[in-house]
Amino acid sequence: MLDLRRLRLLRELAHRGTIGAVASALDYSPSAVSQQLALLEKEAGVPLLERAGRNVRLTAAAHTLVGHTDALLARVEEAEADLQAAAEQITGTVRVATFQSAGLYLLAPALQRLARDHPALRVEVTDAEPEMTMPTLALGGLDLVLGDEYPFHPRPPDPRLHREPLLTERFRLVLPAEHPEAAHGGPVSLRALKADAWAVGKPDTHYSELALRACRALGGFEPDVRHRSNDLLMLLALVANGLAVTLLPDLVRPDRDPGAVARDVAEDPLTRTVFGAIRRGSERRPAVNALLEALRETAAGLRSAATPGP
Repeated sequence: MLDLRRLRLLRELAHRGTIGAVASALDYSPSAVSQQLALLEKEAGVPLLERAGRNVRLTAAAHTLVGHTDALLARVEEAEADLQAAAEQITGTVRVATFQSAGLYLLAPALQRLARDHPALRVEVTDAEPEMTMPTLALGGLDLVLGDEYPFHPRPPDPRLHREPLLTERFRLVLPAEHPEAAHGGPVSLRALKADAWAVGKPDTHYSELALRACRALGGFEPDVRHRSNDLLMLLALVANGLAVTLLPDLVRPDRDPGAVARDVAEDPLTRTVFGAIRRGSERRPAVNALLEALRETAAGLRSAATPGP
């Protein structure tokens, strides 16, 4: 009989690459992980691992077993969801990860609704970019992720996950209030900001790519990037103090600071979609469904409250 806990370790190794990474992610010692995988190999009766320098790699049989493990764990999650649905009160813990702006203006209000309607439900929140949290969700380390997707950079589908779009928002050019292009209320051309210093997201994030691609493709120039942060309120503060220009999504209300003004992009609208992601098999969990419903209601309120920009 194959042990489900050991199968989970094998799946973690398939996705994380090294025994050390698996041990760190699950708070085990590397020797404990190795011992459990050795026992799984005995249970399977076929070689599952082979040496690759200082590391190990999965055999063909192990990859086949990982595919079955995904299906088994999904069925276990469905069974747990059915048991939870039979309870009279929604309880338990939901682990959520979000990027900053969605956490501030979408998740936090949704959790207020959730606490009112389901006071026995515990929600644990961490902030991180979806590039990091989506793989963790697929492996069972989280229950729901708020992520974003850009038209120019669609995220590859993961058969282990279900994604639900919550809202689509546009980006605005955000300029210091004293900037010459801020004097009029109409759209501002990216080309007019060629000589400005720019504040953008950290490298290797889709948000950073948005600004760089927009300047190159629509403005025809390489931006002078002086500041990088995934904290959008920090970028707004830099703009409000006259140190840069940037692109910010409507979700953060980019004209909230009197030192900054938000203007439409003259060349072409820039948008992104904010989505909620869960594992397939968890959609029947009452706690997950309650959180998704609160997110839907909050997103609907944000959409109805949105007004045309200046």
